[in-house]
Amino acid sequence: MKFYDASEARAFAEKWLPAWSGNNPELLGSFYADDAVYLDPAIPNGVRGKPALIAYFKKLLGYNPNWVWTQIEGIPLENGFLNKWLAKIPVGEGTINIVGVCFVQLNDAGKIYRNEVYFDRQALLSEIERLTGRGDR
Repeated sequence: MKFYDASEARAFAEKWLPAWSGNNPELLGSFYADDAVYLDPAIPNGVRGKPALIAYFKKLLGYNPNWVWTQIEGIPLENGFLNKWLAKIPVGEGTINIVGVCFVQLNDAGKIYRNEVYFDRQALLSEIERLTGRGDR
């Protein structure tokens, strides 16, 4: 069992979080184990396994090719860290800034086997609905 200290968490996040931008789901998927579990507010029951994860990332990153994620703080957690982050998400002519957290747990090969993302998405969904007339996607 390993607990990532703040500097180890930051070093990992500096490589991983940029892969969330630019609509490259295969690159993002390369940070995850073959048997990874991932969930976020849009898929609270999660997806399991890299093929399902990459399929989800294709959809998610396709909607958000220009968002930018940065780490605010890494807090030690068994086999990884709790990642407090800031996401800057372009919506229409503006940008929504969202702060959230996620569990990031890594296997012995340094691949993420568990990633659970939590944040309040009300401001984001309200702005999307205002601009498009569509709610949750």
